[in-house]
Amino acid sequence: MTAAQAGPRAIARTPDALDALARGATVVPLPLAVFEVAGPGAFACLQGLVTCDLRAPADGVLSYGALLTPKGMITCDYWVLRLAESRFVLLAPPHGHAASLELFRARLPPRLAKVTDRTAEWATRALLGAGTGEALAAAGAPLPAGARGVEPRDGLLVASTAGWRGDAPPMVALVVGPAAEVEALDARLVAGGATAGAPDDLDALRVRRGWPALGAEIDERTLVQEVRYDEIGAVAYDKGCFIGQETVARLHFRGHTNRRMVALAWPGAPVAPGSAVRRDDKDVGSVRTQLALGERTEALALVRREVPEGEAVLLEDGRTAVLRPLPAAAGEG
Repeated sequence: MTAAQAGPRAIARTPDALDALARGATVVPLPLAVFEVAGPGAFACLQGLVTCDLRAPADGVLSYGALLTPKGMITCDYWVLRLAESRFVLLAPPHGHAASLELFRARLPPRLAKVTDRTAEWATRALLGAGTGEALAAAGAPLPAGARGVEPRDGLLVASTAGWRGDAPPMVALVVGPAAEVEALDARLVAGGATAGAPDDLDALRVRRGWPALGAEIDERTLVQEVRYDEIGAVAYDKGCFIGQETVARLHFRGHTNRRMVALAWPGAPVAPGSAVRRDDKDVGSVRTQLALGERTEALALVRREVPEGEAVLLEDGRTAVLRPLPAAAGEG
């Protein structure tokens, strides 16, 4: 996932506004980097780079995964739209743009998998809420019918997260394509009753769904098992080799990480982003993205594995927070 801004931060929504996000149709602009990878070796080359499995019984499938260092730490995360075995579109956080280009140029032979940077001329939207399907249909760009489907719609690509193999993403759909066509779809969606949203809206649902973001919960030292990649369907252990695969597989089959991403909840306002979490007079983690909901705050945090769910911990300002299971919004529509 991509955070609205890099770094741990606090956002605020009323409970009613959060419910409206989950149940309505909200169009959120995402300033993502966009890469098209095409050529006879596109599948084989990308399959050996990212953590997710790009194999599919048919074309038109959405996946989410990451590029790792050889030691298994996350470098950049991607939404991957498989259009054909020879053509993919990858969406990356804006601060992963330069690193992605550098790696693609080093590892993807142009005669097999040519990379075209579409960032300057293409735009991306996330659509939130249970009303997304109805809103897209009314705007002439209906959701694909299949699980995690990707289909062209009048010059755009529409990708659905329905049937996700793991805890559901915070968005119902992604739309990407030339900026003018995306903006025209925006106008049709809003004219049909959808709400024009902001990247913070996506972050609000991301906290509730337990999805990490590069620059917030993920930094240059983060391992995939620390930030729920198993639970959100972002890593495949049976796909064969990829960069960092040895570390990822060893942790999965023979060990565990020392910390993990959890939910924290406490009464009152947010703390300073990045604040320490303490237990028995020891630092056991840090607060990452926070969601202020009126009289309470929910947050994603990275804490030591030995701290169990339901445990009370101390925030840096002396207040008490409780570890909660993720995802917090499992019952949303």
